[in-house]
Amino acid sequence: QVQLVESGGGLVQAGGSLRLSCAASGRSSFSSYVMAWFRQAAGKEREFLAFIFWSGGGTNYADSVQGRFIISRDNAKNTAYLQMNTLRPEDTAVYYCAAAPGPSNYRTTFGYEYWGQGTQVTVSS
Repeated sequence: QVQLVESGGGLVQAGGSLRLSCAASGRSSFSSYVMAWFRQAAGKEREFLAFIFWSGGGTNYADSVQGRFIISRDNAKNTAYLQMNTLRPEDTAVYYCAAAPGPSNYRTTFGYEYWGQGTQVTVSS
């Protein structure tokens, strides 16, 4: 069973940075997987942010975070990251990582089989 555990959330002032981590376990290799980050603000739907192919490292971003957020992964640690820069109050949300074991619609929640429990990010103005 694949498990995902996010960490790194917290309170930050507008303009600041945070790096979220997503530790994956339950498989000897995630080379066939795609990892993604989503977020969900209070009262809103879960929103796609970025995904990365575990093998090869190809990435894709939502327009709302392109140029500010960077997704990456460390194969040796089975960990995916989301570097978030120039944070804004509207980035306040619970951030989730997700994993897809095979071909899917990677920009939607329906494309992912496994989810972490989420980590809160709060950006103060």
